[in-house]
Amino acid sequence: MNFITLLLICGVILLLAYRIYGKFLENEMKVDPSRPTPANVVNDGQEYVPAKKPVLLGHHFATIAGGGPITGPIAAVVFGWLPAVIWIIIGSIFIGGVHDYTSLQASIRHKARSIGGIIKEYMGGRGQVLFLTFSIATLILVVGVFMILVANTFVSVPEAATASVLFLGIAIIFGFLVNQLRMNLVIASIVGVIAMLLSIWVGINFPIHLSATTWSLILLGYAYAASVMPVWLLLQPRDYLNAFLLYGMIIGAAVGILIASPSIQLPAYTGFRHETMGFLFPILFITIACGAISGFHSLVSSGTTAKQLDNEKNGKFIAYGGMLLEAFLAIIAIGSVAYLTQADFAARMDALGGPIGTFSAGIGYFMSHWGIPEATAVTFTALTASAFLLTTLDSATRLMRYAVQEITEDRAPKMFQNSHVATATGLVGAAALALSGTWEQVWPLFGSANQMLGALALLAVAVWLKKTGARTFYVVIPMIFMFFVTVAALGVLMYNNFTAGNYFLFGSAFVLFVLCIFLAVEGWRSMAEDDADTTVKM
Repeated sequence: MNFITLLLICGVILLLAYRIYGKFLENEMKVDPSRPTPANVVNDGQEYVPAKKPVLLGHHFATIAGGGPITGPIAAVVFGWLPAVIWIIIGSIFIGGVHDYTSLQASIRHKARSIGGIIKEYMGGRGQVLFLTFSIATLILVVGVFMILVANTFVSVPEAATASVLFLGIAIIFGFLVNQLRMNLVIASIVGVIAMLLSIWVGINFPIHLSATTWSLILLGYAYAASVMPVWLLLQPRDYLNAFLLYGMIIGAAVGILIASPSIQLPAYTGFRHETMGFLFPILFITIACGAISGFHSLVSSGTTAKQLDNEKNGKFIAYGGMLLEAFLAIIAIGSVAYLTQADFAARMDALGGPIGTFSAGIGYFMSHWGIPEATAVTFTALTASAFLLTTLDSATRLMRYAVQEITEDRAPKMFQNSHVATATGLVGAAALALSGTWEQVWPLFGSANQMLGALALLAVAVWLKKTGARTFYVVIPMIFMFFVTVAALGVLMYNNFTAGNYFLFGSAFVLFVLCIFLAVEGWRSMAEDDADTTVKM
């Protein structure tokens, strides 16, 4: 089968889903474009800052995409490309898109409060503590695993390391010019894109060679600084400029694929069991998180995006559209390796330090078909992938800071409300994880926790919707499926890690398993006992 055919089929399905199912969700959520959003009501210039639609899409998409839609799908093709593609399409349309969009709408109807805050309102303080504990544990895994992935990418493609460091400086200057000096956005964007292209040239000529441990320590300092900076100085401009990298990469890859016209060499299906990954069910559904559904997205939707949304009507474009665009990126990621034989795929994964380096080599190969040197294309792709990994890294650190501040509010000394203390508290566990593990060991646990977080966010939305008397089936059905999948996955991980003697990962999986069971019980009580409350509005 030719990969172009597969790409076109997936693209058409996702476009139809946006038009039809996205409209259905918008109607169910009773979107009102005249209702002021929290960003406009509060507008404190620090966390609550109304953002233009393309700027917020850039922030939201860059944050949710990260390396997830690249790493997960590439790792999952060991089961064959067909199960991965089917899960990405169905998951993104009916589960992930619903999860992201309803989390955002639920948050802005509650003053841009987090999902934890919504749980507290409808399920009580105990439910909030359980959810926030689960969220912090998940975010520690997110920060730890992405720190490993970024460090490995910088070691395998040092040209991207130089370009990434320069890119961060460009983003800060861009943020200062646009937000403080009120420079025209179009002119600033052109200058910013040119500067990014120059950073690639500098990276190719002056690569930075450091060890993975050194990069991990540098990234630790970066995540800390990014977490406490004003959102307009780094988060918004960096993510906005990242979007140009992504659009350029997607267009470049699509054109390259059209010219190269690659045939799919990997088998469509290899079997229900893989010797190292385990059984397709439930492992496939936790390996491909971003690209199908990711609980981390609910933290982004209700953590940073909700505080910047200028109009409720923009939510479908930013949250539901962002999820479907991420699914398309996940399909492209599969294409970046599908033209290889199984033996070549395995060799490339070993040689290039994992999925990100493998993805960069594949997309660089396609882009070289329209005339640019392959080395330049590989560096550009690696820079783009690294930029997205960095966005996940620093946004997750910021969200972890929010969660630490929220769970310690009225329960711990006031010093934990300080941004520096809260950030440092969360980073301790992530740093220990990053400096001691490999991404292959941590990814399944991260995937399980992440998917369970998605089920819990859907639970919070379902409880709120039921209180209002609205229909809930489009949220409840995905929630039940994700609970079933992730409980099974955590059970498998506990067994595998215990028998392998990896007691740290066994203990982590056990804690997550217990937390999610308690939360499921709390949620079930709220869903089963409470009728509609006329005081609760959509």
